[in-house]
Amino acid sequence: MDFKEYLNLLTETEKKHFPKELFFAGDQSLLFEKRRISVVGSRKATTNGLRRASVISKALVDNDIIVVSGLASGIDTMAHKTAIEYGGQTISVLGTPLDKAYPKENASLLEVIKDKHLAISQFSIGYPVQPKNFPIRNRTMALISDATIIIEATENSGTRHQGWEALRLGREVYILENVANDPSIKWAKEMLEYGAQVLTRENISSILESIPYLTAKFDYAF
Repeated sequence: MDFKEYLNLLTETEKKHFPKELFFAGDQSLLFEKRRISVVGSRKATTNGLRRASVISKALVDNDIIVVSGLASGIDTMAHKTAIEYGGQTISVLGTPLDKAYPKENASLLEVIKDKHLAISQFSIGYPVQPKNFPIRNRTMALISDATIIIEATENSGTRHQGWEALRLGREVYILENVANDPSIKWAKEMLEYGAQVLTRENISSILESIPYLTAKFDYAF
């Protein structure tokens, strides 16, 4: 399949948001095997938030699902580390070039992911690290994922960008009930009105079994 044939498989919305160029380090087969789910949330995560991220990420591994996240502090870091700890696979979608970790404390984690898993960036080596990079990478993370799970967030959290991008792309969005039930987080209620679902202890097993492989058409694209 050449790139022109590949683009013909995308919906108009996917074509609009697909990066002009992607850079990879690691096992590119992770882009076309198994289902992939993004686990995202606050950089300044609470103890409960980190615990929930670990529980959810382990559940994904147990269901043979690849854990996708953004290498940020807090929830992202826990998602990646949990997937690795329990023998799963993980993809990091960076808001930096592949040779830079943000935060710097995750440099060793990024090297592990590049060596044993997969890191993706749409920013070439030497591209400046700017705040606008991160919402852009959230769009790409949503695009390569079959679903997004929001673990913990505030009203102004950048996590909301990921949720809205996923919904625009026709992907499933799941919001943990602690976020969905927080009256101070207005965007969570709005996302539920647009088709997001609440994820609970009671429904997680059935949801993980039923999430469709929406990104199957990306097989062998790269």
